[in-house]
Amino acid sequence: MAIGWRDDLLTGVEEIDTQHKELFRRFDDLLNACNEGKGNEEVLRLFTFLDEYVVTHFTAEERIMRLCGYRDYLEHKQQHQGFVRRLEELKRQFRDEGAGLTLVISTNRMMIEWLTRHIDKMDKEIAAHFGT
Repeated sequence: MAIGWRDDLLTGVEEIDTQHKELFRRFDDLLNACNEGKGNEEVLRLFTFLDEYVVTHFTAEERIMRLCGYRDYLEHKQQHQGFVRRLEELKRQFRDEGAGLTLVISTNRMMIEWLTRHIDKMDKEIAAHFGT
């Protein structure tokens, strides 16, 4: 069940597109590790990456939205905050229970939802607004 980068996800903002591509690559690493029975180890690497990613990427995206007067800025920012909360829940589960199958599945589900719902829909709306 690979979810690869597609050029129709481009926002036209190189900084954001580069960050999105890296997120897809990291998630692909997790999926590949799961297929090889090594998902437990890769979950920790993904969490470490996401800790930095959410700060860097969400800050950049929110700055761009403010600069271009994006009308749904607050809703978009709330989605970012929801992702951070969900990530914290998963990291807490990792600390408490380790990287078992349930955690790997939950992490995969969170990432798939984020990649298909947020980037494919909300971030593309920013791109449409930014281009106008």
